[in-house]
This record gives sequence, structure tokens and C-alpha cells, in this order.
Amino acid sequence: MKKPLVLMDHDGAVDDYLAMLLLMTMEEVEPLGVVVTPADCYIQPALSITRKMLDLVGRSHLPVAESTVRGINPFPPLYRRDSLVIDHLPILNQADEIQTPLLEEPGQNFMVRVLRDASEPITLMMTGPLTTLAVALDIDPSIEAKIEQLVWMGGALEVPGNVATDLEPGQDGTAEWNAYWDPIAVGRVWQTSIPIVMCPLDITNMVPVTPEFIRRLSRQRQFPLSDLAGQCYALVIPQDYYFWDVLATAYLAHPEFYQVVECETSVVTRGLSQGRTQVTAGGRPVKVLQKVDTERFYAYILHQWAK
Repeated sequence: MKKPLVLMDHDGAVDDYLAMLLLMTMEEVEPLGVVVTPADCYIQPALSITRKMLDLVGRSHLPVAESTVRGINPFPPLYRRDSLVIDHLPILNQADEIQTPLLEEPGQNFMVRVLRDASEPITLMMTGPLTTLAVALDIDPSIEAKIEQLVWMGGALEVPGNVATDLEPGQDGTAEWNAYWDPIAVGRVWQTSIPIVMCPLDITNMVPVTPEFIRRLSRQRQFPLSDLAGQCYALVIPQDYYFWDVLATAYLAHPEFYQVVECETSVVTRGLSQGRTQVTAGGRPVKVLQKVDTERFYAYILHQWAK
């Protein structure tokens, strides 16, 4: 069987890098490249980390492109600085130079080109805001027909958002960060007919990164990917951290781990609730990852990183 083609777009946070690392271990899909959106990161170290990780997993033939889009509500510097730390981890700095190419072409244009030139529909795996896709659709609306599905980690339907009101006043706490960074972009994508699989906070809240998981990961640190993942998770263990993007990405290889429901939804694009995604009768239909077999999920990522 021909493998599904996947183009990834991430925004440079700890879980984004590890979601990309997971994607690159999958035998079930064929990655086409990576776009980095400058949201939950500082873009230069985020690009560097992405390229170094692709080198580490033997995927240095894949191109990396820098999206030049900007959001409405920037992530706090406190969150973004993790990219500065990870870029200096020793395991990522053993080679004299990076082999994975960085394109001069902006990420939104690269996305347009990949979709436009594709001989078959492509899955978009997006673990950050939807701005790069929204801009790509404005550049060339015809690419919509080339998208097999959009798998997106974003939104919160029946649970509170994760945009803390103490760090980000002027909103009501209902939005998830990837949607809040650019609510207008989410609204733009919601206006399309692209099949959307949504991995909201409702399900990611079920899979926290725990000290016990890190201990299990540490027991296989003789494997470079486990060692790298453990070092990355050690940075964030003092806070409430979840397998947001890793959970969404695992769906590509093992949809049978998940309970999926179809919901009619809408997006609030302005005001105190901007970025809120909600169930709305008569709204835009999306597939929603509702539940996951947590033990199978944890076992799967441990197995994939034992390399």
C-alpha cells in the first residue's frame, strides 16, 4: 500500500519537537518536509533544532522552511525561551555542521508549492496555530482541493482553555493557545471544506507528562531518541505539561487508539473570548478526538523512541 504523504507545520515548543520526532519514526507515513511557524518559540533556534533533529533521525533529505506569518496574540517569552535551551543540548550538537537544508522560500509559499505540485492529496499535520495554512489558502485557494485532511492540535470544546488570565489579561480563559495566537486564521480555515481532525484540550488533558513516564523513558536512555526526549521533558516537568502535540501526531499511525466523534463547531474570532472553539448546533463539522487508550499510547511512544 502507498504511504500517506504528510507535511508538518509546528511552532517550536517542546511538544512540537517531540511530535516531529515521533512522526519521523513512523513507518506508516511519508513525510514531505517541515514548516516552522514563529509562535511558541524564537524562530532561529527553532529552525536550528528542527534541522538538527532531522539529522539525528536520518531524515536530512527533508526540507525545512521558515514561515514568516505573525499572529495577533504573541506567546509569552517565558514559554518561547525553551527553544533557546534545547538548541544547545549536547546530543544535538555533536556534528560540525547541519545537513538538513533550510529553504530560502517562506514556509507559507513552500506549503503552497508542495500542495500545488502534489500528485495525490496530502495530510497536513499541524501542531501550532493555523496561520501559515490560512495565508497559504489566500495565496492559492486551489490548494484546498489537495488537502486530504488537516490533523490539528488546537482548541478546547467542553473544558476551559489554557491561556492563563494572569499572563494574558484581556481575555476570559476559554481559548486554547494555538487558536488564541491567531483566531482569525482559525476562522479562515473553518470556512473551508477541508476535512479536519481536531485534537483539543479535552483529550490532551487525559495524558499528562508525569515523573513516572520520564522515569520509564530514562530506563531506555541508551537510545538517542529516548535520551533526547527525556532531556526535553525534564525542562517542563515543574509545570503542568501534557502530550498535546505528540498525542495528535500519534493519531496518524494508530487511529484505533482513539475514540472519534463528529461535532458541529464554531470559532470566536474577536472580543474577550477570541480563540474559543465551541460545539455549536449547525456549525462547521469536524472530527474530534474524544478519548484515547492511554496505556497503548504511552507504550507506543516509548517503543518509537527506543531507537
